[in-house]
Amino acid sequence: MNNDPFAPMSPSVSSLNLADLNEPQREAVTATEGPVLVIAGAGSGKTRTLVYRVAHLVNQGVPPESLLLLTFTRKASEEMLWRAGHLLGGDCRRVVGGTFHSVANMLLRRFGSSLGFSSSFTIIDRADAEGIVNLLKSSLGIGKKEKRFPTKRAVINMISGSVNKALDLESLVEEQYSHLLDHLDDLLSLARHYKEFKFNHGLMDYDDLLVNWKRLLEESVEVRQRVSERFSHIMVDEYQDTNLIQADIVRGMALSHDNVMVVGDDSQSIYSFRGADFYNIMRFPKIFSGTKMIKLEENYRSTQPILSLTNNIIEQATEKYTKSLFSRIEGDIKPKVYAGRDEREEAGWIVKRIQQLVSEGVPRHDIAVLFRSGFHSYKLEIELTSAQFEYEKRGGMKLTESAHIKDMIAFLRVLVNRDDTLSWNRILLQLEGVGPTTAQKITAAVSTSEEWLKTLQSLKPGSKWAPSWKKLVKLFEDLTSGEQQPGRLYELARAYYQPVFERLYADDYPKRQKDLDQVKALLDDYTDLQSFIDDTTLDPPEEGRGEQESDRIVLSTIHSSKGLEFEAVFVIGLAEGRFPHASAGYGEQLEEERRLLYVAATRAKKYLYLTYPRKLMTQDRQWHRSGMSPFLVELSPRLYERADGMAVPEGFQAGEPLRERSMPLHKKGAKLKKKDLSVGQRVSHPFFGEGSVTMIGEGKSIEVFFDRHGLKALHLDYARLTLV
Repeated sequence: MNNDPFAPMSPSVSSLNLADLNEPQREAVTATEGPVLVIAGAGSGKTRTLVYRVAHLVNQGVPPESLLLLTFTRKASEEMLWRAGHLLGGDCRRVVGGTFHSVANMLLRRFGSSLGFSSSFTIIDRADAEGIVNLLKSSLGIGKKEKRFPTKRAVINMISGSVNKALDLESLVEEQYSHLLDHLDDLLSLARHYKEFKFNHGLMDYDDLLVNWKRLLEESVEVRQRVSERFSHIMVDEYQDTNLIQADIVRGMALSHDNVMVVGDDSQSIYSFRGADFYNIMRFPKIFSGTKMIKLEENYRSTQPILSLTNNIIEQATEKYTKSLFSRIEGDIKPKVYAGRDEREEAGWIVKRIQQLVSEGVPRHDIAVLFRSGFHSYKLEIELTSAQFEYEKRGGMKLTESAHIKDMIAFLRVLVNRDDTLSWNRILLQLEGVGPTTAQKITAAVSTSEEWLKTLQSLKPGSKWAPSWKKLVKLFEDLTSGEQQPGRLYELARAYYQPVFERLYADDYPKRQKDLDQVKALLDDYTDLQSFIDDTTLDPPEEGRGEQESDRIVLSTIHSSKGLEFEAVFVIGLAEGRFPHASAGYGEQLEEERRLLYVAATRAKKYLYLTYPRKLMTQDRQWHRSGMSPFLVELSPRLYERADGMAVPEGFQAGEPLRERSMPLHKKGAKLKKKDLSVGQRVSHPFFGEGSVTMIGEGKSIEVFFDRHGLKALHLDYARLTLV
């Protein structure tokens, strides 16, 4: 990403041929003035559209420095800008591209002083944030006697959730964590002290970057005007995944011109748990009056039988931008539906089908098994191992989230921000004989000193830790003198840390050693230490991704598979009560579950398999029968084939076998009405079992306390309750 978008502008370059684009793509590329909403169906070439638009704007004479491309990963923006430069036969490095968080970081380091922030603030990750909360809980005496006080992870979830959902913490706790209302005063106190701690120590978490970018635009007219005028054309990828703060930022950045193009697919909005707001993309035309809407519906990934089924999945959505994906790719293999007796039989069938695909020439890495939750693949993992299939399970720890890498980077972080007390504390606690109290005293002395190195040199260590203290002081003397290249600084710190590392991680340090090598390889690409620290915090590399991966089957949650494609895709666990999840209830939660299935199915290029077990074990280790997911029941039977010899159901039939009983979510049928119920009435639910009605609310909402699953809020149209 360009680090100085306010440097002198460079001239435009060469010519551009738009003949490779289809008509809607070409329209999106050339509609350069005013707001544009591009609804890009799965596999419809949205990345190509953005690439060509960047190149077209530069080719039309718009200075590259005036373009802002906002994406959700650094890799995405780097690839797009490289491709745009390749199209032009020139260079697009002067285009400002990156994630919302990385652009926020750039602008706040330049203009954050107007909000009272130093340009040397440190960005903290999730583990750091939880560490601060733990420290504050201890110092404030919160939760010591109360065993049920929420964990540090839960506290950060609540604080972050209130920011991303634009709710005050009190309202969030009332709406989503009502069981914690007794702790509300302590939670509010923790949140307040957490905010003060970060400001006082020059720290920002991920949420702060967005919040403070928005504040910058709202509170400084001068900065807003300058930034908005500088970026004359703004493009946003994956707009359906933005939260309310990000939508406000886009509006603020374009205040002087409205030249904004957002690209996204409402049908792939699946990140509400991170604060993403589905309605951002739906209300964009209202926020930007005069919006031009363009739909990309030609799919370049999948065969038509797969697209016909995925179109049918999303047709049932209650709120959407209507679109119908089509493909010119040859292929007539229909998606297959398979029901196993239980999860083991389901997994066994999948492994046999994988063996067949591999024997037919499909590469292992082009076969993916997708699931709603990580634990849904356990039985399959056992079967794959038995069949001697190697697999890669996606969604592992990020490299810079591991303890030993955080140890190493701590030495570099204090060089750019001496107020980073978390890193000082981490460094000092590595010393044998130094405990938390001593570490805090030294940290306080160093972080408040104008000449921190002299403070370190003048401190008198205890006899137990004097030798190690002498080595640490010598390290910082070396780090602050001579050449300041990141690679050299890292080598100095690593030479000091190696014996400490082997002592702290004696059980498995040889396995961790390669991670230290990987960080050094990353550092070699940087000339600026601050940029390295920012990048590894904002967009950390995944553990082990530095090595060439072997040809392995891919196992992944659906959330982690978004944006990817595979020759063959298995979507497993499509059973009633599991997908959609039993707690999804109705309304927006249910609709997001539908979109999740749509995302999973649209990853497939040629082969798509939808599987489920007919029997599941509950948490109390009781077996219960389960039908196919209501999402599958809704599908037109002509769009898929059964792979298990069972008849294709068309909704609930009176004589239908019990193993296939499952009601479609929106089909009309006999259902209980409010007049049939009273508080205390015993009812039965096909997944939750028996329970008692505890409340009859507005409209068709009721609450039932189930004997095995506790209190649930239900909607009479979808609950499929029967009287006991």
